[in-house]
This record gives sequence, C-alpha cells and structure tokens, in this order.
Amino acid sequence: MYCPNCASPIDNVKFCRSCGANVSLVPVALTGQLPTAEEEDRHDRKHHRKNKKPSIEGAWRSIFCGLGFMAVAFAVNQYFPGGGGWWFWLLIPAFGAIGEGVGQLIRLRNERQAFVPRPVTAYAAPTIEPRPEIKAPTTSQLAPPSSVVDETTRHLEEAQRH
Repeated sequence: MYCPNCASPIDNVKFCRSCGANVSLVPVALTGQLPTAEEEDRHDRKHHRKNKKPSIEGAWRSIFCGLGFMAVAFAVNQYFPGGGGWWFWLLIPAFGAIGEGVGQLIRLRNERQAFVPRPVTAYAAPTIEPRPEIKAPTTSQLAPPSSVVDETTRHLEEAQRH
C-alpha cells in the first residue's frame, strides 16, 4: 500500500513515516467495510474518562479516594515492617486522584459561571459625536517634492565644508 498523501510505501503502520499522515484507515477503506459497532464501543470506552462531564459527586469521590490512598500510604509506613521502602509510591495515585477531583471542581465552577445569567441593566444608547470634516488639500497647498539629486549629494557637501 501507499500513503494517500505523499505516495510513499506503508506497511501496516498507523502513521506515514515520510509525511506523518494518519494512514490507519487506509486498509479499512480498501476493503470497503466499516468498523463494527463493537469496535467503536471499545474505542469509546477507552476514551470515556476524558469525555466525562464533571459532577460534584465525582469530584468529591476523587478527592476522598486520594485522601484514602494518602492515609493508606502513611499507615503502611508506620505499621508495616517492609513498608518503609515503598509507602511513598502510594502517594502517586493519591495526588493523582486529588488533582482529578480538584480539576473537576474547577471545570464545574467554570461551566456554571458561563451559564449564570447576567443582571439586566438599563441600556443607554451611546452618544455619537460628529467627526470633524477632513478636507483634501488643494494643489496650491502641496509642497513640491525635493530633488533626488539634492538628497543623494547632501553628504558630499558636508564633507567639502570640513
């Protein structure tokens, strides 16, 4: 097969090595078969978390899960003999969950602020001031252009004076 963008040969790859074009659907297009609903569902479930709408319940659940991980990490450090070497690794999911919860709370606040109706105030029409009239100059008011020779030879006259 060949890349539809740059015509370089491609062999079972998702992106063209020459131009970087996405060629993952080229074999599907050549067979003439559309992906099944099951394949699309699998793809949707894989990216479900990114597209999930934030909720106050989900945000607090994430925050409390993170706090739970943090409590378990400190308990492992304190009460388990072999936990002194690996307890801090439990802080990674703890901070991740807390961060996700805080991120959801921030997204919720931003969404709610976007939909808050603004109070209606009396609208005063802006006053329009007349602009001063601009007149084009007449030919008698224009200054004659300077000579090209005057401009290019001026530095020679200054050199002769010194």
